[in-house]
Amino acid sequence: MIVNLPVPFGKISRRCVGALKAVQAEHVAPQVYSTRSSSSTLPRITTHYTVYPRNKDPRWEGLEMERFADEADVVIVGGGPAGLSAAIRLKQLANQHEKELRVCVVEKASQIGAHTLSGACLEPTALSELIPDWKERGAPLNTPVTEDKFSILTEKYRIPVPILPGLPMNNHGNYLVRLGHFVRWLGEQAEELGVELYPGYAAAEDVFERGMELHAKVTLFGEGCHGHLAKQLYKQFNLRENCEPQTYAIGLKELWVIDEKKWHPGRAEHSVGWPLNRNTYGGSFLYHLNEGEPLVAVGFVVGLDYTNPYLSPFREFQRWKHHPSVMSTLEGGNRIAYGARALNEGGSQSIPKVTFPGGMLIGCSPGFMNVPKIKGTHTAMKSGMLAAESAFSKITDENLQSETAGLYIPEYEEAFKKSWIWKELYSVRNIRPSFHSYFGLYGGMVYTGIFYWILRGKEPWTLKHNGLDSAQLKPAKDCTPIEYPKPDGKISFDLLSSVALSGTNHEHDQPPHLTLKDDSVPVAQNLAIYDGPEQRFCPAGVYEYVPLETSDGMRLQINAQNCVHCKTCDIKDPSQNINWVVPEGSGGPAYNGM
Repeated sequence: MIVNLPVPFGKISRRCVGALKAVQAEHVAPQVYSTRSSSSTLPRITTHYTVYPRNKDPRWEGLEMERFADEADVVIVGGGPAGLSAAIRLKQLANQHEKELRVCVVEKASQIGAHTLSGACLEPTALSELIPDWKERGAPLNTPVTEDKFSILTEKYRIPVPILPGLPMNNHGNYLVRLGHFVRWLGEQAEELGVELYPGYAAAEDVFERGMELHAKVTLFGEGCHGHLAKQLYKQFNLRENCEPQTYAIGLKELWVIDEKKWHPGRAEHSVGWPLNRNTYGGSFLYHLNEGEPLVAVGFVVGLDYTNPYLSPFREFQRWKHHPSVMSTLEGGNRIAYGARALNEGGSQSIPKVTFPGGMLIGCSPGFMNVPKIKGTHTAMKSGMLAAESAFSKITDENLQSETAGLYIPEYEEAFKKSWIWKELYSVRNIRPSFHSYFGLYGGMVYTGIFYWILRGKEPWTLKHNGLDSAQLKPAKDCTPIEYPKPDGKISFDLLSSVALSGTNHEHDQPPHLTLKDDSVPVAQNLAIYDGPEQRFCPAGVYEYVPLETSDGMRLQINAQNCVHCKTCDIKDPSQNINWVVPEGSGGPAYNGM
């Protein structure tokens, strides 16, 4: 398979993959981000080549379109837990069997781990399989869970709920981590084994296009939740033919330095309930980290199958922090980081076919998250390991007919279905969809307590999800607007000051990576029917409707430079008109241990 690495606009990197050469930088005029309800006066918003082909764009006339290519045995797209685990396992096997194997990992973030965001409470099962001596090697797992707390929140009160042994929320033996730091450590282990890491390179296409190419016998796609290339592969190979649509949530997170007297290293707190109503899936976490200072990670998750277009996940998060049980921990503290990311919640019902000619899907790209556990790192890592083992046996097969043709490796799918990943995900398959009842949250909790705790997922039925998250919004006229309190600047904050803490940056002279299939849709449909929900579900202030300067009416303004790469807009847009495509390499957030 061929993976294209487009050259960044306005700059040329000297870090090359093997014999790759620098290509002439592209210069594109700044873009106007606006649209009007009248198509006769509609200015173009989207100028990205995925919508406006280069051969029809006069800006590309006369530019050299030559590409430079290099070859590897395995190319891995995405330097997260899954991709790095796959790379490490491949080189372990190569060294064990004394085989030469070239493994290249391309990562769009400027540094390994800089786009990684998770809670995170890490279950070390896969890590111990991959690197048994991880403690001796200095893995940054500094905070074993020593105390579990779970509760239901009302507006003013906290109702404790016991965590019985065997329930998904029992975290005995797990670790509270800063996942970005853990991923960076995995990158160091991979490099020690001879893996070639190339941060700052965004894989833009899996087919022939302008830029730099990597040719591989096998390409592993570990882009994370709702990956840009995975979306294309689903359609190209019809990978979602026999599964339910994926369903998602958005997770928002902050890091705080708090008063040391309120700090309890090793405590993991989770809650459900307020400020969400019983029919809106979601919950929170508050983790006390032992990182040399009184640090806590606070986060809020909202299922993207919510129905009220006036709901703002970001503002629900800010409101939640004012609950007495949360505010008492944060008061007097200092917020030091913010970020957001979509996460898969479909479970085993929504996992697509994970193999196709020339490649495989690993990690959160196909969706291996255990929703009731709120954990996906261990399953992502294991999937990368399984893919590596399946690929290695095929690549090193002495009867291989071609050294360059992309390999089809169905053995990975078979290994996945026989592994503990599938057993774990199948056992909890009904917990998330059990919330789709009149009783909502409470019905789901009762189902979990009876059927999961007693039967361990062995019930002879499988519940279904409600369909695409983008189809769940009700028209604005049928919903009540939500009045959110103003941020106080101490516990709760406004959106733009929050985005500033994410370190997000994109070069200004690239075509916006937030593209629209039809520039007329936002005002004519999203604003008219749903009162512009994209200005509320985006956690970074990318989308806003503002008055037209010259006449009555509104226009959509897209502040693409604010994007934290959460992918929520691509998932939740009720018109499915927004298409998130990868920006140039190194753009986006610059998380430090999120």
